[in-house]
Amino acid sequence: MSTISLTAKYRPQRFADVAGQDAVKRILSRAAAEDRIAPAYLFSGTRGVGKTTLARVLAKALNCETAPTGEPCNVCSQCRQITAGVSPDVIEIDAATHGKVDDARRLKEDVGYAPLNSRYKVFIIDEAHMLTTAAFNALLKTLEEPPGRVTFILATTEPHKFPATIISRCQHYLFKRLAQSELEAHLSSVLTREAVPYEAKAVSLIARRGAGSVRDSMSLLAQVLALGGAELTEADARGVLGLAGQEVFFGLIEAIRAEDGPVVVELLRQVLDKGLDIGFFLRELASMWRNLFLLRQAGERALPVVDLPAEEAGEWLVWSGRIEAAHIHACWQMTLEGQRRVQTSLEPALALELLLLNMAYLPRLLPLQNLASCAAPAASGPGGSGGSGVPSGRPGGQGGGSAPRQPQGPRSGGYRPQPLADQVTPYGQPEIGSGRDQGGYGRPAAGPGDAPPTQSAAPRGYPPQAAPPTSRPEAPTAYAASGPANGSAPSAQAPTAVPAAAGYSPSGAVQAPSFAAPGQAPGPTDHGAAPRPPQAAPAGPRTWDGFLRQAGRGSDMVALKHAQGAFSPDPAPGELVISCANAFHRGRLAHPDKLRQLTEAAEAYFGPGVTVRLTEGEAASDRMSPHDLRDYVDNHPEVRQAVTAFDAEIIERKPR
Repeated sequence: MSTISLTAKYRPQRFADVAGQDAVKRILSRAAAEDRIAPAYLFSGTRGVGKTTLARVLAKALNCETAPTGEPCNVCSQCRQITAGVSPDVIEIDAATHGKVDDARRLKEDVGYAPLNSRYKVFIIDEAHMLTTAAFNALLKTLEEPPGRVTFILATTEPHKFPATIISRCQHYLFKRLAQSELEAHLSSVLTREAVPYEAKAVSLIARRGAGSVRDSMSLLAQVLALGGAELTEADARGVLGLAGQEVFFGLIEAIRAEDGPVVVELLRQVLDKGLDIGFFLRELASMWRNLFLLRQAGERALPVVDLPAEEAGEWLVWSGRIEAAHIHACWQMTLEGQRRVQTSLEPALALELLLLNMAYLPRLLPLQNLASCAAPAASGPGGSGGSGVPSGRPGGQGGGSAPRQPQGPRSGGYRPQPLADQVTPYGQPEIGSGRDQGGYGRPAAGPGDAPPTQSAAPRGYPPQAAPPTSRPEAPTAYAASGPANGSAPSAQAPTAVPAAAGYSPSGAVQAPSFAAPGQAPGPTDHGAAPRPPQAAPAGPRTWDGFLRQAGRGSDMVALKHAQGAFSPDPAPGELVISCANAFHRGRLAHPDKLRQLTEAAEAYFGPGVTVRLTEGEAASDRMSPHDLRDYVDNHPEVRQAVTAFDAEIIERKPR
């Protein structure tokens, strides 16, 4: 083995030797053969795909002694000088270290000189996106109209950082990542020339790890060959590069299928102790779930598209039948969405462990068959049939109303599963026809035909909790008395009607209990055609604090807290006088819309016809002595609540 790096030793010297990029190679080779060269080229693409290599090959084709030609001869003095990097007319510039405006000005001066002993003067600017804005501006005119026999080749991995004026002056060619088959062929040819025996699985593994980059793949190959073994084996490649073996993935599949969390943790610990590359492990894990899903759904017809060796495909086909398709699909999506979170976490190993445990316990964390079976006994009641254990469509009964939405729980590994036809809608997704679909965040109020809630909403992954009993006697409800909708016969699987707790409404509003007699139609509700009659004023003494509690959400609470109010019942129907010393808050309350809201709130609390009048009062601090003001502050309910909650002590009081 030579001490020179494999990347430099086997750098292609002809267009035909470059791996991949067939379209770009044909275009550049034909341009060199016909001597139709553009003033500037822009080569963009990920690292290690041949941008600088093709730039050098193009420079040799332009200056070869046999030019114009589509391929350099690599024998003449011009080709040999360019290959050695000593040609005075092929200038390579690293923009990362020579990207200032002064460097661009010196470059403009060099452009003015004719080639010394070549046909073309070629400037290759690598990492060109590192040029400053001033340097780009200095090159604008030169790139557009360079002197004859001068061409620029700009190579970059980030073309989006280029000004549009620069891109418009260049012929832009996009270099793509190489396919795995192309990388495998290139690596195999290198190993053959190096006379190193190898296993095809090892080459395939290194090609996958290279992720479409020739340079990365060659570096990984050199790293594995440095082990000094007589043969390149898959075990050596996985050991050196920190990659998990196939037996690890089979073990994970079995543990996830069996919902065996401890085995999942133990398998992960073993591979982490060997220096697992977490990023590549996640890529392989996503590829594994993809292959399993395709094999599970399409069987042998999916074998040509799963990129598996023939001897492994049959084994993977068997494993695909051991786990449900919905579980495979969910794990696949969780892996794809959890990759960034795991790799950017402060504790990537723990984040990966959480992701794998979420996959293992997914049937328990999501309301699939497990949640349906937990809800079935509660729905059937004593002596009931118990149901089938699988929810049929959306909950809500014959009335067509939507079931109360469950609160959002913690997300599992970044996965938000899509509901199947026979599953409850997962958390975090709006239900069709729900309040959130219509722009609100509350649940729609139950209609007359809706089933009353029998269980309280529970977080995902936990069985629903039964509604707490109430002290009121159970009165017959409209739901129980009205019978099945449209006169249909009651179903044998229908759950026993449970009277709703008084005052409960799915929309969150407090409603009065229904006292309709059996067989009597229920009265009009919010969803009926009849309007709701005006509410009578609440019984008991009318106080300013009570008014604040009732009118809080409908009015400007901040301004009202800085005011004092007094209600006078004489002359009837009465007047509410609100005194506010703060001019700003008084102005807010005097706004026509705010004043109208205050008037409506006053009528609802003090009685119909009450008027509201705003006055300029004096501040509380002006009406109290320092001692009274101190007591007022210390005994304020909000202050006492804060002191109790934080076990605090009042040290100092400062007026605002």
